[in-house]
Amino acid sequence: MDRPLISVVIPTRNRASYLEVALASIAAQQHPPAHEVIVVDDHSTDSTAALAARAGARLVTTPDPGGINPGRNAGVRSARAELVALVDDDVSAWPGWLRALAEGAARHPEALAFGGPIRAHLEGPAPRACGRERPPITALDLGSTDREAETLFGANLTLRRRAFNLAGAFDETIVGGGDEEEWLRRLHAAGGTTVYLADAGLDHRRTGADSRLRALMRGAYARGRQARAWDRRRGGDRGMAGEVRVLAGCGWHTVRRGCPQGLVMGAHSAGRLVETLRPR
Repeated sequence: MDRPLISVVIPTRNRASYLEVALASIAAQQHPPAHEVIVVDDHSTDSTAALAARAGARLVTTPDPGGINPGRNAGVRSARAELVALVDDDVSAWPGWLRALAEGAARHPEALAFGGPIRAHLEGPAPRACGRERPPITALDLGSTDREAETLFGANLTLRRRAFNLAGAFDETIVGGGDEEEWLRRLHAAGGTTVYLADAGLDHRRTGADSRLRALMRGAYARGRQARAWDRRRGGDRGMAGEVRVLAGCGWHTVRRGCPQGLVMGAHSAGRLVETLRPR
Protein backbone atom coordinates (compact mmCIF):
# COMPACT_ATOMS: atom_id res chain seq x y z
CA MET A 1 0.00 0.00 0.00
CA ASP A 2 1.03 3.65 -0.38
CA ARG A 3 2.42 5.39 2.65
CA PRO A 4 -0.53 5.83 5.07
CA LEU A 5 -1.59 9.18 6.46
CA ILE A 6 -2.20 7.77 9.96
CA SER A 7 -0.74 4.81 11.84
CA VAL A 8 -3.05 3.55 14.61
CA VAL A 9 -1.05 1.93 17.42
CA ILE A 10 -2.76 -0.28 20.01
CA PRO A 11 -0.57 -1.65 22.84
CA THR A 12 -2.17 -4.68 24.49
CA ARG A 13 -1.63 -7.68 26.73
CA ASN A 14 -4.09 -10.55 27.23
CA ARG A 15 -7.22 -8.49 26.56
CA ALA A 16 -8.48 -10.09 23.38
CA SER A 17 -12.17 -9.45 24.11
CA TYR A 18 -11.53 -5.71 24.42
CA LEU A 19 -9.10 -5.64 21.50
CA GLU A 20 -11.65 -7.28 19.22
CA VAL A 21 -14.08 -4.38 19.76
CA ALA A 22 -11.35 -1.76 19.28
CA LEU A 23 -10.24 -3.30 15.99
CA ALA A 24 -13.83 -3.62 14.76
CA SER A 25 -14.51 0.06 15.52
CA ILE A 26 -11.49 1.09 13.45
CA ALA A 27 -12.50 -1.19 10.59
CA ALA A 28 -15.95 0.44 10.60
CA GLN A 29 -14.70 4.03 10.24
CA GLN A 30 -16.69 6.25 7.88
CA HIS A 31 -14.70 7.74 4.97
CA PRO A 32 -11.36 7.00 6.62
CA PRO A 33 -8.08 8.41 5.35
CA ALA A 34 -5.37 5.97 4.30
CA HIS A 35 -4.19 4.28 7.47
CA GLU A 36 -2.54 1.23 8.96
CA VAL A 37 -3.24 -0.53 12.26
CA ILE A 38 -0.40 -1.82 14.44
CA VAL A 39 -1.14 -4.09 17.40
CA VAL A 40 1.79 -4.05 19.83
CA ASP A 41 1.61 -7.27 21.81
CA ASP A 42 3.23 -7.32 25.26
CA HIS A 43 3.70 -11.11 25.22
CA SER A 44 0.04 -12.13 25.38
CA THR A 45 -0.95 -15.76 25.86
CA ASP A 46 -4.50 -15.40 24.53
CA SER A 47 -5.82 -14.97 20.97
CA THR A 48 -4.33 -11.50 20.44
CA ALA A 49 -2.12 -12.52 17.50
CA ALA A 50 -4.96 -14.29 15.70
CA LEU A 51 -7.27 -11.31 16.20
CA ALA A 52 -4.70 -8.94 14.75
CA ALA A 53 -4.21 -11.19 11.74
CA ARG A 54 -7.96 -11.44 11.06
CA ALA A 55 -8.28 -7.66 11.27
CA GLY A 56 -5.43 -7.12 8.82
CA ALA A 57 -3.36 -5.36 11.48
CA ARG A 58 0.41 -5.55 11.65
CA LEU A 59 1.61 -7.34 14.80
CA VAL A 60 4.65 -6.05 16.68
CA THR A 61 5.92 -7.76 19.83
CA THR A 62 7.81 -5.88 22.53
CA PRO A 63 11.29 -7.28 23.32
CA ASP A 64 10.38 -7.92 26.96
CA PRO A 65 7.14 -7.67 28.98
CA GLY A 66 7.07 -4.09 30.23
CA GLY A 67 3.72 -2.33 30.13
CA ILE A 68 2.18 0.37 28.01
CA ASN A 69 5.06 2.80 27.45
CA PRO A 70 7.39 0.21 25.89
CA GLY A 71 4.44 -0.72 23.69
CA ARG A 72 3.90 2.90 22.67
CA ASN A 73 7.57 3.32 21.84
CA ALA A 74 7.67 0.13 19.78
CA GLY A 75 4.53 1.17 17.92
CA VAL A 76 5.76 4.66 17.09
CA ARG A 77 9.08 3.28 15.85
CA SER A 78 7.28 0.75 13.64
CA ALA A 79 4.75 3.23 12.25
CA ARG A 80 4.99 4.28 8.61
CA ALA A 81 2.86 7.43 8.84
CA GLU A 82 3.70 10.96 9.93
CA LEU A 83 0.65 10.95 12.24
CA VAL A 84 0.64 8.21 14.90
CA ALA A 85 -2.62 7.65 16.81
CA LEU A 86 -2.07 5.90 20.14
CA VAL A 87 -5.15 4.27 21.65
CA ASP A 88 -5.76 1.82 24.47
CA ASP A 89 -7.05 -1.66 23.73
CA ASP A 90 -10.31 -1.05 25.66
CA VAL A 91 -11.73 1.71 23.45
CA SER A 92 -14.30 1.91 20.70
CA ALA A 93 -13.64 4.70 18.20
CA TRP A 94 -16.51 6.89 17.07
CA PRO A 95 -17.36 6.39 13.36
CA GLY A 96 -15.70 9.64 12.25
CA TRP A 97 -12.66 9.43 14.54
CA LEU A 98 -9.96 8.82 11.92
CA ARG A 99 -11.32 11.45 9.55
CA ALA A 100 -11.54 13.96 12.41
CA LEU A 101 -7.89 13.30 13.29
CA ALA A 102 -6.74 13.88 9.71
CA GLU A 103 -8.83 17.02 9.27
CA GLY A 104 -7.82 18.36 12.69
CA ALA A 105 -4.12 17.87 11.97
CA ALA A 106 -4.57 19.80 8.73
CA ARG A 107 -6.43 22.62 10.51
CA HIS A 108 -3.74 22.95 13.18
CA PRO A 109 -0.41 22.54 11.34
CA GLU A 110 1.44 24.16 14.24
CA ALA A 111 0.35 21.51 16.76
CA LEU A 112 2.56 18.51 17.43
CA ALA A 113 0.09 16.33 19.35
CA PHE A 114 -3.66 15.99 19.53
CA GLY A 115 -6.24 14.51 21.88
CA GLY A 116 -9.97 14.11 21.70
CA PRO A 117 -13.02 13.31 23.79
CA ILE A 118 -12.90 10.14 25.85
CA ARG A 119 -16.35 9.04 26.99
CA ALA A 120 -16.65 6.52 29.79
CA HIS A 121 -18.88 3.65 28.67
CA LEU A 122 -19.81 1.06 31.29
CA GLU A 123 -21.55 -2.04 29.99
CA GLY A 124 -23.18 -4.73 32.08
CA PRO A 125 -23.75 -4.58 35.85
CA ALA A 126 -22.27 -1.13 36.45
CA PRO A 127 -23.10 0.59 39.76
CA ARG A 128 -25.59 3.43 39.79
CA ALA A 129 -24.23 6.98 39.66
CA CYS A 130 -25.83 10.19 40.89
CA GLY A 131 -24.20 12.33 38.20
CA ARG A 132 -22.19 14.51 40.58
CA GLU A 133 -19.05 12.39 40.56
CA ARG A 134 -16.42 12.01 37.86
CA PRO A 135 -16.53 8.85 35.70
CA PRO A 136 -14.92 5.83 37.39
CA ILE A 137 -12.51 5.33 34.48
CA THR A 138 -10.42 7.76 32.42
CA ALA A 139 -12.58 10.27 30.56
CA LEU A 140 -12.05 13.67 28.95
CA ASP A 141 -14.46 16.36 27.74
CA LEU A 142 -13.04 19.81 26.99
CA GLY A 143 -16.05 21.05 25.06
CA SER A 144 -17.50 21.08 21.58
CA THR A 145 -14.81 23.14 19.83
CA ASP A 146 -11.13 22.65 19.16
CA ARG A 147 -8.78 24.33 21.63
CA GLU A 148 -5.22 24.24 22.84
CA ALA A 149 -4.97 21.94 25.84
CA GLU A 150 -2.20 20.68 28.06
CA THR A 151 -4.29 17.86 29.55
CA LEU A 152 -4.63 14.93 27.15
CA PHE A 153 -4.71 11.21 27.84
CA GLY A 154 -2.95 8.29 26.21
CA ALA A 155 -6.19 6.43 25.51
CA ASN A 156 -6.71 8.92 22.66
CA LEU A 157 -3.41 10.63 21.85
CA THR A 158 -2.14 11.37 18.33
CA LEU A 159 1.32 12.77 17.69
CA ARG A 160 3.31 13.89 14.73
CA ARG A 161 6.50 11.93 14.27
CA ARG A 162 8.57 15.06 14.83
CA ALA A 163 6.97 15.39 18.29
CA PHE A 164 8.46 12.01 19.19
CA ASN A 165 11.83 13.17 17.88
CA LEU A 166 11.57 16.45 19.80
CA ALA A 167 10.41 15.13 23.19
CA GLY A 168 12.05 11.72 23.00
CA ALA A 169 10.52 8.33 23.75
CA PHE A 170 7.93 7.60 26.43
CA ASP A 171 9.61 6.87 29.77
CA GLU A 172 9.60 3.08 30.11
CA THR A 173 10.36 3.22 33.85
CA ILE A 174 6.91 4.70 34.56
CA VAL A 175 4.15 2.14 35.05
CA GLY A 176 0.72 3.61 35.67
CA GLY A 177 0.19 7.19 36.80
CA GLY A 178 2.06 9.77 34.75
CA ASP A 179 2.92 7.42 31.88
CA GLU A 180 1.82 9.87 29.17
CA GLU A 181 1.74 13.03 31.31
CA GLU A 182 5.51 12.93 31.74
CA TRP A 183 6.00 12.75 27.97
CA LEU A 184 3.58 15.65 27.39
CA ARG A 185 5.46 17.76 29.94
CA ARG A 186 8.69 17.16 28.01
CA LEU A 187 6.97 18.06 24.74
CA HIS A 188 5.61 21.31 26.19
CA ALA A 189 8.99 22.15 27.74
CA ALA A 190 10.54 21.76 24.28
CA GLY A 191 8.03 24.22 22.80
CA GLY A 192 5.49 21.75 21.41
CA THR A 193 1.81 22.72 21.17
CA THR A 194 -1.02 20.26 21.86
CA VAL A 195 -4.60 20.61 20.66
CA TYR A 196 -7.91 19.04 21.67
CA LEU A 197 -9.97 17.97 18.62
CA ALA A 198 -13.61 18.01 19.65
CA ASP A 199 -14.81 15.60 16.93
CA ALA A 200 -12.05 12.98 17.34
CA GLY A 201 -13.72 11.01 20.11
CA LEU A 202 -13.94 7.46 21.33
CA ASP A 203 -15.55 5.44 24.11
CA HIS A 204 -13.48 4.03 26.97
CA ARG A 205 -15.13 0.72 27.83
CA ARG A 206 -15.61 -1.51 30.81
CA THR A 207 -17.72 -4.60 30.37
CA GLY A 208 -18.78 -7.73 32.24
CA ALA A 209 -17.07 -8.27 35.57
CA ASP A 210 -14.82 -5.26 34.90
CA SER A 211 -17.84 -2.95 35.23
CA ARG A 212 -18.87 -4.25 38.67
CA LEU A 213 -18.37 -2.10 41.73
CA ARG A 214 -15.59 -4.25 43.22
CA ALA A 215 -13.53 -4.21 40.01
CA LEU A 216 -13.99 -0.46 39.57
CA MET A 217 -12.91 0.13 43.17
CA ARG A 218 -9.85 -2.08 42.74
CA GLY A 219 -8.84 -0.20 39.61
CA ALA A 220 -9.47 3.18 41.24
CA TYR A 221 -7.33 2.24 44.24
CA ALA A 222 -4.42 1.28 41.98
CA ARG A 223 -4.80 4.49 39.95
CA GLY A 224 -4.89 6.49 43.17
CA ARG A 225 -1.56 5.06 44.27
CA GLN A 226 -0.08 5.67 40.82
CA ALA A 227 -1.42 9.24 40.71
CA ARG A 228 0.06 10.05 44.13
CA ALA A 229 3.42 8.57 43.11
CA TRP A 230 3.35 10.73 39.98
CA ASP A 231 2.51 13.83 42.05
CA ARG A 232 5.52 13.10 44.25
CA ARG A 233 7.75 12.62 41.22
CA ARG A 234 6.74 15.95 39.66
CA GLY A 235 6.89 17.87 42.94
CA GLY A 236 3.16 18.24 43.62
CA ASP A 237 1.96 17.47 47.14
CA ARG A 238 -1.24 18.41 48.92
CA GLY A 239 -0.05 16.73 52.12
CA MET A 240 -1.55 14.20 54.49
CA ALA A 241 -4.26 16.56 55.75
CA GLY A 242 -5.42 17.27 52.20
CA GLU A 243 -5.62 13.58 51.32
CA VAL A 244 -7.63 12.85 54.48
CA ARG A 245 -10.07 15.69 53.70
CA VAL A 246 -10.67 14.34 50.21
CA LEU A 247 -11.26 10.81 51.53
CA ALA A 248 -13.75 12.15 54.10
CA GLY A 249 -15.53 14.07 51.35
CA CYS A 250 -15.87 10.89 49.29
CA GLY A 251 -17.45 9.15 52.27
CA TRP A 252 -19.86 12.04 52.81
CA HIS A 253 -20.84 11.99 49.14
CA THR A 254 -21.53 8.25 49.25
CA VAL A 255 -23.77 8.49 52.32
CA ARG A 256 -25.55 11.73 51.53
CA ARG A 257 -26.30 10.92 47.90
CA GLY A 258 -26.72 7.17 48.37
CA CYS A 259 -24.26 6.88 45.51
CA PRO A 260 -22.40 3.57 45.02
CA GLN A 261 -19.88 5.21 42.73
CA GLY A 262 -18.86 7.38 45.67
CA LEU A 263 -17.13 4.21 46.86
CA VAL A 264 -15.06 4.24 43.68
CA MET A 265 -13.98 7.81 44.37
CA GLY A 266 -13.20 6.77 47.94
CA ALA A 267 -11.06 3.88 46.73
CA HIS A 268 -9.05 6.27 44.55
CA SER A 269 -8.58 8.61 47.50
CA ALA A 270 -7.61 5.71 49.76
CA GLY A 271 -4.96 4.67 47.25
CA ARG A 272 -3.54 8.18 47.29
CA LEU A 273 -3.51 8.18 51.09
CA VAL A 274 -1.74 4.83 51.32
CA GLU A 275 0.88 6.02 48.83
CA THR A 276 1.33 9.20 50.87
CA LEU A 277 2.15 7.08 53.91
CA ARG A 278 4.72 5.02 52.00
CA PRO A 279 8.29 5.92 53.02
CA ARG A 280 10.19 7.80 50.34
